[in-house]
Amino acid sequence: MSSISGPEAADALFATDPSVANQIPQSLARATSRLQFPPSYVVVGVYRLFTDKNLYVPAWQKCQHGTTRGAVVALIWTFLTFGIQKKFIEVFLANSPRVIGLSNDTMFGYKIPFNVHTYAAVLLLGSQITNILRFFLSRNIRIARERAWDQTVASRGKGPDFWLPYIEVYEVFPPRVVVDTWTHRLQQQSLGSIVAFFIKRVLLVPFNFYPGVGIVLAAWFKALGTAHNLHRQYFKAKKMTDQEVAVFVEERKWDYRTFGFTAALLEGLPIVGLIFTISNRVGAAMWAHDLEKRQHFVAASRSRELAK
Repeated sequence: MSSISGPEAADALFATDPSVANQIPQSLARATSRLQFPPSYVVVGVYRLFTDKNLYVPAWQKCQHGTTRGAVVALIWTFLTFGIQKKFIEVFLANSPRVIGLSNDTMFGYKIPFNVHTYAAVLLLGSQITNILRFFLSRNIRIARERAWDQTVASRGKGPDFWLPYIEVYEVFPPRVVVDTWTHRLQQQSLGSIVAFFIKRVLLVPFNFYPGVGIVLAAWFKALGTAHNLHRQYFKAKKMTDQEVAVFVEERKWDYRTFGFTAALLEGLPIVGLIFTISNRVGAAMWAHDLEKRQHFVAASRSRELAK
């Protein structure tokens, strides 16, 4: 029984023990390398979505009409409201510059290469256009994400029998995780979505005036939730219970947090973030595929040990 626990146990399983590393089959070597840095799967998802016709063609066909209608409405909205919103922001900044540290041409006293009023108006308008597109794409983009996952898994040549029942990977006792907590119940209810919306749309609004700050903070708050949601189909395919999911995520907490942060960061970008909601599903499927290969390796190793 190993005395290593926590994140170190994950590394020790494949990397730090030469005898274990030598047992890893060649087919699992690249997956093991990628698993050491989960955010890389976000990049993999973007690359595959933009280069694989089996992924981007069905996604575009499903979202084309909604995108066209949303773009027309967004264009009209921009034409009618940009000047009004810019004027409103000018009045707001003129009356309360100390609240957010901005003035007409400075940020905390430093000269900036653009007009703050214009920048803030464009940023605000970008968020509004994103919401307009999301409204017109709400149902179809959800279907496109589900299909992107299925098509990615199919591209690896795997069927439903590929997903094994949950197997505890580490040789240490899994962490104690209490699933039935008030925070978990809150997340399962609509009130959890309201709280998340309040944090993102109200508490973090002042930070959106600083280039990149609002997006980064929002991504950090959403990191674990985003990663958990992106692997929802993985947990479903393995028929994992809530307790098993909680243990699985807890053991890989920082893997999920870093992957979720990177994914949420891209999804938080105005307009183009909607594309990344699909590519992140592709990346999550690739990560799930490698995690499952690890589960197969552990299952086979333990079967050999029992046979001795």
